[in-house]
Amino acid sequence: MGGPLSSTDSWEPLFGAFCSRGGVEFRVWAPAASLVELVVEAPVKCSIALQQHCDGVWRRFVAGLGPGTLYWYRLDGEGPYPDPASRFQPHGVHGPSEVIDASNFAWTDQHWRGVELERLVIYELHIGTFTQAGTFQAAHEKLRYLKELGVTAIELMPVADFAGDRNWGYDAAAWYAPARCYGRPDDLRALVNHAHELGLAVLLDVVYNHLGPDGAYLARFSPQALSQKYRTPWGPAINLDGPGSTMMRRFICDNALYWVHEFHIDGFRFDSTHAFYDQTRPHFLQELTLALRHASQQLGRRLLLIAEDHRNLRELVAPVGEHGFGFDAVWSEDFHHSMRRLLARDADGYFQDFNGTAEEIATVLNQGWLFTGQQSQYYGGPRGTSIEGTRPPQFVIYLQNHDQVGHRPFGRRLHHEVDLASWRAASTLLILAPETPLLFMGQEWAASSPFHFFIDHRPELARKIWEGRRCELSRFHAFADPKIWSRLPDPGSLETFRACKLRWDELEEEPHKGILVLYKRLLKLRATHPALTVPEREFAIAEAYDAETLLLRREGPNARALLAVIRLRHGGLVQLTRTALWAGRSWTLLLDTEAEPFADPPAPSRIDWTHGCIEFKRAGAVILELTWAESPEVV
Repeated sequence: MGGPLSSTDSWEPLFGAFCSRGGVEFRVWAPAASLVELVVEAPVKCSIALQQHCDGVWRRFVAGLGPGTLYWYRLDGEGPYPDPASRFQPHGVHGPSEVIDASNFAWTDQHWRGVELERLVIYELHIGTFTQAGTFQAAHEKLRYLKELGVTAIELMPVADFAGDRNWGYDAAAWYAPARCYGRPDDLRALVNHAHELGLAVLLDVVYNHLGPDGAYLARFSPQALSQKYRTPWGPAINLDGPGSTMMRRFICDNALYWVHEFHIDGFRFDSTHAFYDQTRPHFLQELTLALRHASQQLGRRLLLIAEDHRNLRELVAPVGEHGFGFDAVWSEDFHHSMRRLLARDADGYFQDFNGTAEEIATVLNQGWLFTGQQSQYYGGPRGTSIEGTRPPQFVIYLQNHDQVGHRPFGRRLHHEVDLASWRAASTLLILAPETPLLFMGQEWAASSPFHFFIDHRPELARKIWEGRRCELSRFHAFADPKIWSRLPDPGSLETFRACKLRWDELEEEPHKGILVLYKRLLKLRATHPALTVPEREFAIAEAYDAETLLLRREGPNARALLAVIRLRHGGLVQLTRTALWAGRSWTLLLDTEAEPFADPPAPSRIDWTHGCIEFKRAGAVILELTWAESPEVV
């Protein structure tokens, strides 16, 4: 299959409506149609036939039209339908499309070059629930808070438009159109521009493995968009290797490049890359990453490409030239699963593959993931590959994300299910680990709000989605009792959605205030301490002290070593003289998560420096810095 870009090409969008001097050029992919008509709704009503080209794309330049024009297409007399590559749907995904001129926005980020992977700290957020207003503009106003928090990138859950007024975003119907319930396209551009002014990257979660169940007109225009061979859990797979797949591959690549060129997006989290079914060579994912690498070189900006994939494949982060897929990083769910198994005692579904001991968690941190080819009971076969040739920042780890909170019975976050002392200890491990940490909005102050699954579909479709969700979640013990289902929040209810909105007034209340101070202190330490800025495996060593206590050693050339002693559950005694870390060395205390101002009420650990003992009164973490050693050698 031919790729959309060669190494010498510059990008020019193929699909959509484009303003130029004196008018608008319309281009739409409709290979099966015999007649395609442009139906102009405003500023004047008229119908104009488009001209067919050999690539299945119909085109027509129409003089006198400009930004703000509302239009549809009619296919062989049927319709009208919105443009599958519409840049904006002001009246929803079933309404007319609007012509947008991206060149009207005045960017001020010309000197922005992006964020390097080694500095990446991701903050995942959902525009609709991040603030009470739930808009791009309201999120724009919180960017300085995020900068002061200490993250270096925000990751927006999908913003492509969907049916209804509320959705997680994974039911996207109009891939090119920012959701009108969040604001206009220039509002998203303003959000990105301001983020760059503050030194924050903006990553976008995109869904290219299926189409949403309502309002996705692409398959009506182009039946070859969907595969006849493969299905995903969410419907037919995208056609990447069948007849007509060349243009579908181009459609996806164009979409990613559109976000990069016209919105200055700094990279992507690609949803469920294991559901990209392609038997051709090069694999589509290689084609996609190569196109984005080329754009990065052209623009002089660092683009970060992150896969969400449960297979634990080293090939995902290997360069394309080494037969890899070319991603910068991959979500590593093993850290989350092992931590939840220890902290919350989850043991069903995919948690059955984990034992949740400190030794297991140390293995995850030392490798990046746990499964490197071992048999998985949940998946029914071997899972994972070796980590050879990888680096810690290529693994994105987390304690929460939208899935792992939203797919729980009542949208409960991990800090709702464990004591806050354990939450502070777990958060310390997350932020000091050599891998790339991801925070889910609100976890930095232990937000009280849940994050439910929510939709806004017509009743019959909503019922089918709810039934499919029940089937998917029935493997988990928490959903086994039929009485649970009768008590679950209705995903189609407006109140279910509203309950997910973060309560920003909590930031000045305890215990939220102290936990926020802790997150800021930890993130500042990660960004500035020399031992935490060398994310190489030989300088980051995790080991189990006992079943619930980890020791994490971070060091580097010309850096004072750090030692984090992390007690994840209950109080207890840690005798450091039992380890090779203590003898002949002198340490000072940098931070105790159970002391003021982090914990309310405080219960700081008692440290006996003479005998190398730390007595934890409850779960917690102590961070020590090396001040003197008999030998400079690395332990």
